Amino acid sequence: METGGCRMGGAEPGAPAMITLEDLDGLAEESPDSAYRGNGSSPEEEEEAERMEDEEQERLLSYWQSVGRGHQVDVPRDMAEPIQQLTRSNNPQDRRTVPFTLIQRKENLGDLLYEKRQYGKAKWACIKMKEKQYEQSICLGFMKLMRYICEQNSSGLYLGITIPIVTVVHTNESQSEMTRSVTVAYYLPEVLQDEPPQPFDSDIIIEEWPSTIVYSRSFRGITNEDSIMREINILAEILESPELCLQDTFIIAGYTNPAAANRHNEIWFLERP
Repeated sequence: METGGCRMGGAEPGAPAMITLEDLDGLAEESPDSAYRGNGSSPEEEEEAERMEDEEQERLLSYWQSVGRGHQVDVPRDMAEPIQQLTRSNNPQDRRTVPFTLIQRKENLGDLLYEKRQYGKAKWACIKMKEKQYEQSICLGFMKLMRYICEQNSSGLYLGITIPIVTVVHTNESQSEMTRSVTVAYYLPEVLQDEPPQPFDSDIIIEEWPSTIVYSRSFRGITNEDSIMREINILAEILESPELCLQDTFIIAGYTNPAAANRHNEIWFLERP
């Protein structure tokens, strides 16, 4: 999900970061092992396990709140359980990539310029945001999707992480600046595509996106209004026929931890239907 936004507590001013995906890996490694709870546990062991779980939940919530404050985003207390569950369940090997068919790879002297891909018709959980800054919209939108992923849905189940987390962004007619309207979207795992669990949050909508041809270019570093506009202009110059694509709607795909110095993102141009 990308996202140059919520700054890490203690980070230097201007050092961009947001909590999501691999941020959770290190935290999960520090989580207390609750495997000993169950049959045969003494009352003292049960009490100690409950105390450790409460401490873990409080520690994780405090971490997220610290990060959120760095970019004027409040992380409410009711996020404590979703944060804890996503942290415990966040195994990189269990993440599923959104499937696509590779149509073409355009290279120049061995460097990949872009890929032309086809993404099939699929259902996504989407939340529309319109905060003052792009980074705030991403932070708040991702938190809402986290609740949905972490059991706050009609199935009552943890749904699992898929990548990339994408954001749909829009520009003005001259492509000189982004608008404030942003859609943060989570691809529903294959096993849930036919009957997606319904979100408890009425702001989250399950949408079926049509099959789409995408021109994708990778880029490294932060994502904010400036970097996104720069990448849009770069890909527009590289494409032989950019007029074949939508001129005011683009997608930012985030694959890795936005706190990383060399994070992996993609800019997607969408071919006109």
